Amino acid sequence: MPRIVPFLWFDDQAQSAAEHYVGLFPDARVDGVGRAPDGSVLVVEFTLMGQPYRAMNGGPGHPFTDAVSLQVDVDTQEELDRIWDGLLTDGGHPVACGWLVDRWGLSWQVTPSMMGELMAAGGDPAAGARVFRAMRDMVKLDIGALRAAASD
Repeated sequence: MPRIVPFLWFDDQAQSAAEHYVGLFPDARVDGVGRAPDGSVLVVEFTLMGQPYRAMNGGPGHPFTDAVSLQVDVDTQEELDRIWDGLLTDGGHPVACGWLVDRWGLSWQVTPSMMGELMAAGGDPAAGARVFRAMRDMVKLDIGALRAAASD
């Protein structure tokens, strides 16, 4: 059965990025490291939360953009804070509405797993609009504040 595996192009930091990501997520591991004939790391295969990824050291000229991001759904604020802070470590920067860019330039969204439910607000358009406005004004998402917006 075919499967889709996200393939990430790094200048020369594929292994350090994969090892960092593996340290942040459950069910995560480095599965293999492929080397070029000179012994340098070429491709790193790794798994995050059961999803396989491949990362390549392809050299400069192909930076990540926010046109593609990885979204992480979390159940608790503690989990959100831990992953958010871990992805910002050593040079990442927050963006807006739960988005951040890590030190390698890869965009991430760290969002509550119940975000769709909060936005739908039980079919109440006014409550959904309040949740949207609250989210729009946040950088790192605050699950308690989003829930409060839904129930106001």
